[in-house]
Amino acid sequence: MRIGTSRRKTGETDITLTLDLDGTGESRIDTGVGFLDHMLTLFAKHSRFDLRVTCRGDTEVDDHHSVEDIGIALGAALREALGDRRGIRRYADAALPMDEALILCAADLSGRAMLCADLSFPSEKIGTFDTELVEEFLLALVREAAVTLHVRQLAGRNSHHIAEGVFKALARTLRQAVSIDPDAAGEIPSTKGVL
Repeated sequence: MRIGTSRRKTGETDITLTLDLDGTGESRIDTGVGFLDHMLTLFAKHSRFDLRVTCRGDTEVDDHHSVEDIGIALGAALREALGDRRGIRRYADAALPMDEALILCAADLSGRAMLCADLSFPSEKIGTFDTELVEEFLLALVREAAVTLHVRQLAGRNSHHIAEGVFKALARTLRQAVSIDPDAAGEIPSTKGVL
């Protein structure tokens, strides 16, 4: 079973997260940040990862600490669930349309953290959610999971559609990258012999 758990408790947040890479897309999300709940629910659905998240954060300040720390917790759980990354496909990409928005996402589960994001949100907020937090979430995730991730907005005029496209493209990409390659099951997908 490829399951990762993460518990993060700081002066700003208290997070419990469980991730099952071989799930069916079921989710129970309660972050205290409504828009992030929506994004993580669709992330679980489109990745087919089972995801449970609870967060109590200092949202009276703003959503930044909760969003960033949930990214850290998800990255830690992903890293744990992958183990030594033996047998995974490792590389994956997706071009995902979300109405007028088009997002390109590519990942390498390389063991090296890198985020290259090119996103341009036309508004600073989606409801009460700061759009700059999308990139903060991704950065926290890749740092903790040790993943190289490229996310590029090819089109888009609606901030909600752009953000949703990012989370769906990420989900579809990770779903492929973590899948077991039947031709190389049991092998580390690197000439170095380690990821």
